[in-house]
Amino acid sequence: MKAIAINGSPKMDGGNTALVLNPFLEGMKEAGAEVEVLYTKRLNINPCQGDYICWLKTPGKCIQEDDMEMVLPKLAGADVWVFATPVYVDGMSGPMKNFIDRMLPLVEPFYVLRDNHCRHPRREGTKTGQVVLVSNCGLWEMDNFDPLLAHMKAMCKNFDREFAGALLRPHGTSIRRLIQGSFPINDIFNAAKDAGRQLVADGRMSPETLKTVSRELLPLETQMQGSNQFFQKMLDSIKEEVQRSGQHG
Repeated sequence: MKAIAINGSPKMDGGNTALVLNPFLEGMKEAGAEVEVLYTKRLNINPCQGDYICWLKTPGKCIQEDDMEMVLPKLAGADVWVFATPVYVDGMSGPMKNFIDRMLPLVEPFYVLRDNHCRHPRREGTKTGQVVLVSNCGLWEMDNFDPLLAHMKAMCKNFDREFAGALLRPHGTSIRRLIQGSFPINDIFNAAKDAGRQLVADGRMSPETLKTVSRELLPLETQMQGSNQFFQKMLDSIKEEVQRSGQHG
């Protein structure tokens, strides 16, 4: 099994999304999958121009010469696509959306009916397969992932891929603070690794395992208080720095 993972966090491996993504990918590797990780921050990918050249003049190839030339063959040959992104303004990060827009050459311009719905057929040489979403959200409630989930599931239908499930980490901004405080949260990372193993070995991820990844870390009130204190402390620190700079200016 070949898997390609796209990390759409600007913080790459230093972000909260990677805390769940990386053990998940380790689990896939341990189960025998070949895994490659790409970071949108390191890729030079221009926005889609909407000119349909990749459909008409140069079928399957975008006229723009950037890193998507290297990425598209990897996507076409992968059995599993893993999209990892923090929740930004109720959806995926901007670079991740830009990346997905540029995947258009993987399908053809014609219309077909799949499940009684108008779709585009996969271009010859592009595998079908599975898609996994890995996401982190600073807000507490699970329904903050709903818009992103809906988008990802719709994308899977359009690319003729199975949505295999999602590893979702609500109130994920607390994770590092809890790790530093030696709170018992290793079960979350172990579950993420188990999900990777399960996907490769069984072709599916256990709902119980995914539920553990998303389990409550802190009560809502505690999460809100901790986040508010953190940002107030940052604001106070910046204010003090500005005042000191003014005194020495």
